[in-house]
Amino acid sequence: MKQTEDTGSETRTERSDESQSDQNAVGASASGNRIRLDGVRKTFNEGSVVACDDVNIEIDEGEFVVLVGPSGCGKTTTLRCIAGLEEPDRGDITVGGEDITGLKSKDRDLAFVFQSIALFPHMSVRKNIRFGLDMNTDLSSEEKTRRVKEVAETLGLSETLDRKPSALSGGQQQRVSLGRAMVMEPAGFLLDEPFSALDANLRDHMRVEVKKIQRELNTAMIFVTHDQEEAMTLGDKIVVMDEGYVQQIGTPYEIYNEPNNKFVAGFIGSPSPNLIECTVERTADGFELVSDFAAIPATETQADHLEQYAGETVVYGIRPEYLDLELDRGAFVADLDVVEPLGDRDAVHLSADGTDLSAVTPQGEISRGTERVHVTIQTEESWLFEEDGTRIV
Repeated sequence: MKQTEDTGSETRTERSDESQSDQNAVGASASGNRIRLDGVRKTFNEGSVVACDDVNIEIDEGEFVVLVGPSGCGKTTTLRCIAGLEEPDRGDITVGGEDITGLKSKDRDLAFVFQSIALFPHMSVRKNIRFGLDMNTDLSSEEKTRRVKEVAETLGLSETLDRKPSALSGGQQQRVSLGRAMVMEPAGFLLDEPFSALDANLRDHMRVEVKKIQRELNTAMIFVTHDQEEAMTLGDKIVVMDEGYVQQIGTPYEIYNEPNNKFVAGFIGSPSPNLIECTVERTADGFELVSDFAAIPATETQADHLEQYAGETVVYGIRPEYLDLELDRGAFVADLDVVEPLGDRDAVHLSADGTDLSAVTPQGEISRGTERVHVTIQTEESWLFEEDGTRIV
């Protein structure tokens, strides 16, 4: 962490001035307005509570990055460190190559959109959007008016500029909140679960809107959510966090298909993947993975990694869409518990000798009145993990 205690506010001011004078040079640099976190750690209660630790992330200019994980995993604290609302215990945060770790929020050229919409109820939409420009810039009135007009057109708010927030829908209010950030033309946008108060249909609509706006602005956007479906829909790059640590960084397809560990595999995807405890046993042809209800042959690739695990317990992972259900034949038999309609497909919840399993089938393929089904596993689509969750293959 950059030590600012000895340098005082004078040095922070100098750094801010240098930031302004070097802004054009930074924008022209190879890194553009890349946001970078190196070894960021933040604790509370005199270090007894670790909110996030060893966070290393790069967000390129124009990239949409989503921080996702369960409540308390450290994603919002990480975002607040980037924004300057929390000071990390150690680590560095840079924007466009400039170290901003010790700068105040107002000097970071980053716009924060909070979970609560938090508009000024007595101000019109126009004045709400313009508020940051009036408070933090010395732009001409004409330039402020131009920016507000352009942002309102982009967000579809041109007809509402003279209304008060109480006269707007929830989606319109959220767009005003976003517009207030957009007029500042920041190096990056930071959004902390901005759709959590909206209903499901409006959330879906706003996801599309925000993604389109981000593409149009070509500005880095860091979005926090606990909703893995939202993360998969929005992110160019996804950062999965748990217990304060980054578990994996990758594209939605990489995160979904090639999870680094058992936590990522289990957190991403709906229905959740099947994670089955198995014992590794040798056979004449290689290895098989023996569970309470089936003996699953290891693939050639898996067998190459299983020598050291012979006789030990591993976790076999397979997504529901890779279980094939038949009424008359398969590798093992399972009881059908519930068929859950999911639009054009069904989630079929099963149990086999006390182990809960899930499969995904085309709509209506398995009747709700069915009691038992035969199951075949597409073994080439499976993963293996150690008991502690580390990925084997």
